[in-house]
Amino acid sequence: MKFTIRKGEKKDIPQALSLVKELAAYEKAPNEVSVSIEEMEQAGFCDNPVYKFFVAEIENKIVGISLYYIKYSTWKGKCVFLEDIIVTEDFRKHGIGKQLFDEVVKAAKDLNVRRLEWQVLEWNEPAIKFYEKVNSHFDSEWINCKLTGEQIQEYKL
Repeated sequence: MKFTIRKGEKKDIPQALSLVKELAAYEKAPNEVSVSIEEMEQAGFCDNPVYKFFVAEIENKIVGISLYYIKYSTWKGKCVFLEDIIVTEDFRKHGIGKQLFDEVVKAAKDLNVRRLEWQVLEWNEPAIKFYEKVNSHFDSEWINCKLTGEQIQEYKL
């Protein structure tokens, strides 16, 4: 299967968001995506972009994305966080996800970061097997925590 990997562009956002929604459905949370095309455009294509992404393309159709951003560790310094790798279901098992992952690793190398991080759902066996193949470290020590937007607004200062 012939596909190309390239940097994501503003014009790619509608197709990228469609893939995000497909991932949300796969992860049993189809109603959790609230970001809009406009929000993604503003956050990714401003003077100080919040994220960057790569796309996998076949015949001008985006069939996969990998989205990442810079984060900072007080212990390690500059790091990259891989938010998502998404490959549409019909095009999985063709090496597209691996190439998208490789591009993020290259970006991390170019940025000279000290760590590349991501999360995977404990039930997502295909993703876990993929990450095992690339010799990932699985961390059982840390617990993920978050406040939702609503919780942030309701937080008593």
